[in-house]
This record gives sequence, C-alpha cells and structure tokens, in this order.
Amino acid sequence: MIRHRRLLSSTTNLCKLTHNFSVPRSFISPVPFKQKLISFTSITSFTSVRRITGFCRDLNFVEQLSSIRCYCHNGGGHKEWTEEIEYLDESGSILYKGKGTRSVEPGIDDHVMVGEVKKPFVNAAVVAKIVEVVKRWKWGPELETQLDKLQFVPNMTHIVQSLKITSDSDACLSLFRWAKRQPWYSSTDECYVILFDSLNQRRDFDGIQSLFDEMVGDSTNTGASLSVSCNRVIQYLANAEKLEVSFCCFKKIQEAGGEIDTETYNSLITLFLGKGLPYKAFEIYESMEKASCSLNSSTYELMIPNLAKSGRLDAAFKLFQEMKGRGFRPGLSIFLSLVDSMGKAGRLDSAMKAYTEMRGYGYKPPPTIFVSLIESYVKSGKLETALKLWDEMKKTGYRPNFGLYTLIIESHAKSGKLDIALSAFSDMEKAGFLPTPSTYTCLLEMHAASGQIDHAMRLYNSMTNAGLRPPLSTYTVLLTLLANKKLVDVAAKILLEMKAMGYLVDVTASDVLMVYIKEGSVDLALRWLRFMGSSGIRTNNFIIRQLFESCMKNGLYESAKPLLETYVNSTAKVDLILYTSILAYLVRCQEEQNERHLMSILSATKHKAHVFMCGLFCGPEQRGQPVLSFVREFFQSIDYELEEGAARYFVNVLLNYLVLMGQTNRARCVWKVAYENKLFPKAIVFDQHIAWSLDVRNLSVGAAFIAVVHTLHRFRKRMLYYGIVPRRIKLVTGPTLKIVIAQMLSSVESPFEVSKVVLRATGDSVMEWFKKPIVQQFLLNEIPSRADILMHRLNILFPSSAPEIRSLSPPKPLISGREYK
Repeated sequence: MIRHRRLLSSTTNLCKLTHNFSVPRSFISPVPFKQKLISFTSITSFTSVRRITGFCRDLNFVEQLSSIRCYCHNGGGHKEWTEEIEYLDESGSILYKGKGTRSVEPGIDDHVMVGEVKKPFVNAAVVAKIVEVVKRWKWGPELETQLDKLQFVPNMTHIVQSLKITSDSDACLSLFRWAKRQPWYSSTDECYVILFDSLNQRRDFDGIQSLFDEMVGDSTNTGASLSVSCNRVIQYLANAEKLEVSFCCFKKIQEAGGEIDTETYNSLITLFLGKGLPYKAFEIYESMEKASCSLNSSTYELMIPNLAKSGRLDAAFKLFQEMKGRGFRPGLSIFLSLVDSMGKAGRLDSAMKAYTEMRGYGYKPPPTIFVSLIESYVKSGKLETALKLWDEMKKTGYRPNFGLYTLIIESHAKSGKLDIALSAFSDMEKAGFLPTPSTYTCLLEMHAASGQIDHAMRLYNSMTNAGLRPPLSTYTVLLTLLANKKLVDVAAKILLEMKAMGYLVDVTASDVLMVYIKEGSVDLALRWLRFMGSSGIRTNNFIIRQLFESCMKNGLYESAKPLLETYVNSTAKVDLILYTSILAYLVRCQEEQNERHLMSILSATKHKAHVFMCGLFCGPEQRGQPVLSFVREFFQSIDYELEEGAARYFVNVLLNYLVLMGQTNRARCVWKVAYENKLFPKAIVFDQHIAWSLDVRNLSVGAAFIAVVHTLHRFRKRMLYYGIVPRRIKLVTGPTLKIVIAQMLSSVESPFEVSKVVLRATGDSVMEWFKKPIVQQFLLNEIPSRADILMHRLNILFPSSAPEIRSLSPPKPLISGREYK
C-alpha cells in the first residue's frame, strides 16, 4: 500500500491545479515534470505500502478523483499500478483508495484509465476547460498554443457548446478557425449559426459577409448542408438593409442549389419594397412561388399594395384572396390600395366590391378612400354614383377637402349640369375655401358655352373682386361670348382690363374681330377694328385681308380701299387670286360710281396684272408691240408651279371682262396664249378622223364663248383647207353652260343637237354649215359689235353673284332678227 501526504494551502488551489494538470496532487512539486515522473516510478517500486496524503476541505474532491488524469511516462512505455493508493485527509483518515491509473498520452487519448476501466471525459468539464482557455487568451497564436496543449481530444459537440458559452465574437472566431484545422473537424450548421448570431449582435456585417464566403467554400468542399446558416445570413443582411450584399448572397445560395425558407423570402421582399424596388421584389416573389413558399402576414401587407400600385392588379387580387384563405385579416392599407388602384384602372365594380368588403370587416372608411372612389367615378363619367359617395362621405362626418370640391364642381360643369356645379360652388365658398382660377374658369366657360352671359359676367366679376387674376383662357372664352352676342362695348371694356392685367391682347382682339367677320357683321368688325387702332392694338394681315374681302362682298368699297392700302403698306403682297377677285367684282359692277371705286382699288393693289390690264387696253403705239406678243410676255412671267390655279382663275375672269367690254380679238389672244401655256390642256381633242371635241366645262361664260368661237374657227380651217372631215364633232359644255352655248350657236343656224351635257353634230353637217357666209363672218368676228347685239349687260350674260358660278338661265340671242349691214 502506497501512502503519500502533501499539504496544500486551500481546497480552491487544489481544485484549480487538478483541473489544470489533471494529475494526483501528491505528485505536484517544484521539480521539473520529468523528475516528478522518475520519482513517481521509484516510489512504485517500494514493497511496502505507502500512503499518499492530500489536503482537501471539501468531500466533493473525492467524487472528482475518478476523473483526475495522471500522466506518468518513462522510456519503457506505459505501466500499470498494481498496488492500491490511499488518499488521506489531514487527520490521516482515508478519503478514497483504489488501484492506480495507467498513464495516457495528452492530446491523443479521449479517456483515462481507472484501474482497468476506461473513463471518458465529462463533457461539462471539457467544455469548461475550453471556455476557460478561450476566455483567458482571447485570440492569437498564444490561444492556439494553449488549445494545442489540451490534454484531451475535443469534438465538434464540445466546440459548439463552447461557442454558445463564449460571448466574445472574436474569441469565437479564433476557436472556430483553430477547430477547422483539426483532423476531427466537420462542418455543422449549428456552429455557423452561433457565429453569425454573434457577429450580428456586434453589427459586424463585413465579418458576416466574409464568414459567409468561407462557409460557401466549406459547404462546396465537404458537401455539408448549411441551409439554416445561409438563410440566417440573408435575413440579417436584409434586416440591416444591406440590399446589394443580401441579394448577392441570395443568388449564390440559389446557384449552389441551397434551400431558402419562407422567412428569408419575406425578409428580401420587405427589403426591396422598402427600398422602392417593387419589380425586384416581384422577381423574388416569383422565385418564392416556384419554391412553394408562402408569404407571412406582414409581407402580404407590403406585397399587395405594391402589386396594386404597379398595375399588376390581377396578381394583387390573387394574393388578397390567398391571404384571406390562409386566415389572415387584411389590413386597412390593403383595402385602400385595392380600391384606389382598381378605381384608377377603371375597374369600378372591383373597387366597389373591395370597399364593401372593407366595411364588412368593420373598418371605418377613411377620407382618402372616399376621395379615390369619387375621383374614379367622376373620371369615368358616372357622376350619379360619385354624388352618392359624396353624400355618404358628408354623412360619415368627413368634410370634403378643397380638391374634392374642385373636382365635383368642374366635372358637373363640364358635363353641362350647371345647377349642381353652382350648388357645390356655393357650398365650397361657405366652407371657407377660395375657388381657384381654374374652378372659376371652368364654370365661366361652361356658362359661356351655354350662352348664359349673365351668369358668366357674374362669375367674372366675382373672380376679379376676389383678387384673382383670370387666366388667358377665361378672357378668350368670355370675349368670344360677348362677340357672339354682339356686345362690342362690353367686349372692349373686358379687353382693356385684360391688357391692364399684363396679357398680350393682340391675338385675342384679332380673334374677336374674326368672329365678327365670320358672322358677316362687317359694320361691327370695322367698328372693332377702329377700337383696336385707337387702343394701340394691332392685327395681322390675314385678318385684314379677310375683312377686306368681306367689305368687297357687301359692296362697301369705300371702306375696303383703306383696308387694302393698310394691307399693301404692311409689306404684304397682293397675289394674283386677290387681284382676280377684285376684277371679278368689277365685271359685275353696274354702277359707274362703284366702277370708279373698284378701278381705284385695282390700282391700289400695285400688282403686275394691273399693269398688264392697262397695257392690254392701250393702242399698239403706246404698247410698243402687238397684242399677242404682249399677252405672251405677261403669261411667261407667271410662275406656273406656284400660281397655275390662280392663272387659270385669272384667265376665266379676264375673258369675262373682255367679252363684256367687246374686246373679242384681245380675248381670243388671251385664250390662245392660255392654251399654249397648257392652262387648259384637255380642252381640245383631235381623234384623227373619228371625233373632234372641245371641253368647256371648267370655263367661265366669257371664256367658254371665246373658246367655242376660236376652236370652231380652227376646225373650219382644218376641214376646208386640208379636207379632213371627222365623223362627228362634240362640244362638252356640262349642264351649266349648255343653254348659253346652244343659244349662241342657234342664232347662226348651227347643226349641233343638244343632249344632256354635250352638243353633237356630224362632221359632214358641220362641213356644210362652215360654208355659209354668216358662219364665216361669225367666226372671223366680222359681226357688227353693237351693244344691243354683242355686248349684253352683266345681269343677262353673267347673271350670277359670284364670278365662278355659272347661270342656268338662257341669255338673250346674240343675233337678233334684223338684217346684217
């Protein structure tokens, strides 16, 4: 029996040494560890029993002895104690006795030998030892050295438990990275979760990201499933609003085929919606659907309104139904978003259904939902339903706001329901709201459009008395109404007030002038123009020309000339059409005084056509050239690309005037040159020996007369001089000129037969007709040019009021029954 006694200062020191070295306290001495082992070996060779004594004040020490580890080593290898060892207290009483323990290798064995029995380490003691080392050394090479000296072999369970106890995240990471280098290390989800929790408590998101990358590599190498840790990382980053990092981690996990749970999806959706990226949230939601995960209540509250606001109403309504099916109670914000979005999209039935369902859940409708519904129904034109909601809103106790009053007033005013609009307008003023200029304008415009001048003026005066500046559109509408009502003085007063407000009134005043012109109120138009001139307001040349033409049409030639002079002096150019229209009035004029005014007006145009007209009526001595050359020179100066239609109009009116003045030869020259310049390219057609024709449907009466005479003269020369006789000859006159041409030819006994729109005759009959002397004289203009025979008065030959309109009434015969001289 071996007995050994050694006194220690205290039980605490004894326990501490026991935990630190795990050897019997009888072998603790200042001598080196190797010497202790030798002395211990020599002691065991004694034949007599010695007692090993120790000092302990706590009997629990005996219970711990079974786990005390004894390290004995010599070159001969392991040896067993075959004798018993007694542990004594201070008084010599035996505390414990038993067989000695065989030595074990530190850091290799995971047990101790109690006699011949293997005793494993207690997990609590192992974890406590690891925690103690970690807390003492924290981190760095010293910590790893101390962990390498542990006299037992830990496993991952010990590491996980130690990490749970250790509160320092740096120390946890150091312990974890030491464990990763050990051969017994294996990846565990729980270990990473503890580390991520610790880093999240410190808000160390860079550390979380770094550890996440390390974890992904670990999972790839070992094939371990770390789904809980991955989801925890995304949730922490999402809750910290690390948008890019969290989405990057999400994509990495997806690419690696990891499982993402519902809570993670909800965190990401909440993050993207909160950052104002609904479409990215919808993308994650689609991934969530594929993974068969479902939203939670809070995410429903975010997802449905955002889907609705983005226009994906069907998806929002589907989620809404799904939420109710899962037993969640929709919040008020969901109903508000559905009602608003459905209403704006025009799905009024669905919006009203959501509103009714909201009332069924017991929610009191807020003012915003009333505003949204009323706006939707107003914009869709369903004003009756909007009014019902309006009344319901007021019964609920809500006071309509300024915008809602404006909406109701303007919508009913624009729809013509002016009584309701005025009633709402009155309520708006009583409620203390000052109507905006747009509200006044809307009411005023609608009353003006309906012709209610009194209400319109009352609203205008109310608006100006309130200190509001009427917009330009208000003045325009009001002045147009006053112009239509022919209230020139009131319109002038409003226009001056408009000018005093700082508006440019030239355009508005010109619009009023144009109203008078279009209505044919030429006197009022001239009066308004004089007011504009006295007020320093100018108009444009287009309106001056329109007023000039109106004066000409009404025979106000004295008022027309100053307008034309103003038009010409403002650098405006009188075109050929305007000159021709004045000439057309001269053709119709029957009073000598008016003819003088018209000739004065023609002279005031300063147009080259007037110079041509003056030269045409001069003699060859004054002209200096023959008529035909003079006419050709004038028509060559016309730009036919721009003025072809105007030139054709000028020829028609000019031929009317020349025929009326008895200038047949000059008229034939004008027609010949006009035909040469292809102004009437399809008028004459020679179809070999079959048919010759002349088409005068697009000519004036005078032009048609000259064209028929000139063309029949050409036909006569071909037939008599060249012997060419066609089968038939046609004169296409149309219904308007048929009677005039037929009467003219019948006076010389022509063979032409009158049909609907054509005068026809055979070539042989026309040939015989051409041989008559009277026909030769008629075609060669040798008929006496007496006024009562050739020169018919304007109201007979040209009876219509406009130069371009032909008469259907037959004129007097050109040749009477008297004998020719």
